Amino acid sequence: MVAHEKKRGEVVVRLSGELDHAVAERIRPQLDELLKDPKVTRLVFDLGGLNFMDSSGIGIILGRYRIMNRRGGAVCVRGVGRQVDRMFQMAGLYQLVSKLS
Repeated sequence: MVAHEKKRGEVVVRLSGELDHAVAERIRPQLDELLKDPKVTRLVFDLGGLNFMDSSGIGIILGRYRIMNRRGGAVCVRGVGRQVDRMFQMAGLYQLVSKLS
């Protein structure tokens, strides 16, 4: 479900399967633990393996955005599927997070 890779000041989190309320509650502490390191200034969510995401997923990304924004860091997403991309656009998330190719 969640895999991560940490290099210097960047953490890449790969999500797969479904990101719904139950999963969000389970991964939130894991993500926050990764971000305890003040040297992390960029968080990249790789969503290429997701086949479903609901508003809880947006909450996960927004919550981590707030953490990163307070320390002057950035949040990016990549591998965004069509359904998730539409959801991000409607929610205005791309005003806060960058979409990588």
